[in-house]
Amino acid sequence: MYPKVRTWVRLWRHTGAWRGWEGAPYSTLVPPDEVTINYRHGLPVITLTLPTRSERCQFTIKPMVTTVGAFLQDVQREDKGIERAEVFATDGSKVSDATLMEVLLMNDFKLVINNTAYSVSPPVKDKLSSEHATEIEDIKSLVHRLFVALHLEDHQIRKERELLQKLDHLKEELLPLEQMKARITDSVDAKTSRLLWVGLALMSTQGGALAWLTWWVYSWDIMEPVTYFITYGSAMAFYAYFVLTKQDYIYPDAKDRQFLHYFYRKSKKQHFNVERYNKLKEDLAEAEESLKRLRQPLHLRLPIQEINDKD
Repeated sequence: MYPKVRTWVRLWRHTGAWRGWEGAPYSTLVPPDEVTINYRHGLPVITLTLPTRSERCQFTIKPMVTTVGAFLQDVQREDKGIERAEVFATDGSKVSDATLMEVLLMNDFKLVINNTAYSVSPPVKDKLSSEHATEIEDIKSLVHRLFVALHLEDHQIRKERELLQKLDHLKEELLPLEQMKARITDSVDAKTSRLLWVGLALMSTQGGALAWLTWWVYSWDIMEPVTYFITYGSAMAFYAYFVLTKQDYIYPDAKDRQFLHYFYRKSKKQHFNVERYNKLKEDLAEAEESLKRLRQPLHLRLPIQEINDKD
């Protein structure tokens, strides 16, 4: 017979949408060794009695991977009669399901299954010496390098296939957008060129008019102030362009600015999605760069910036 031990655990039941918490104390009589923890092959093994079948069941835990929530789900999956499984600290506070078992096993805790509470005291695990820990890390590194060496080619082939499929998909989506963009570009380029020729015609007309007024209608003494104010007005127009655009009036830049103005206005009329087109082009360039890196084994582990610097 196990000696009877009275264990008090205070649970908290949520009542309403975060309006308050209501305490529900209860007591149970359980054997002190109902839940045991032993280490086997370096992994903790939790042994407990399933309430429905009254059978002892062992759960092997990977403390650095398994969370408290995953452990409780395994317990409930093993015994369908468990409606409630929770873990509490010794001070009565609930342990989050996202907590790693490695953290939980550092201190004593209480495991609540249905209406039964178990006091659990994990054994103290001997700490590894620094030399032993270094040897383990070296072994892990060696295993990782062996795994990479054995599976790197398969991973490259699989990744290359995925990138090629992604490239084909992106090109299919870009094809109608590229055709529409080409039509818009041709139309806008022709309109911009016409605007430049109109400007040249206006300047030629102005020069001819000033020459006609100077030599046939009036004299230079009369036309000199007129040409001065025309020149001053042109300077004011160029300065106004700088104030509005924050750019100097350079003919190639002015042409490109007018081209973009016409392009976006035409795209809006023809429902051409410029943002989607730019996003697809960026994804396509990124996929092509990834494929280029993948096909160069020497550059496989180098960052993109270092590859570009070497190129």
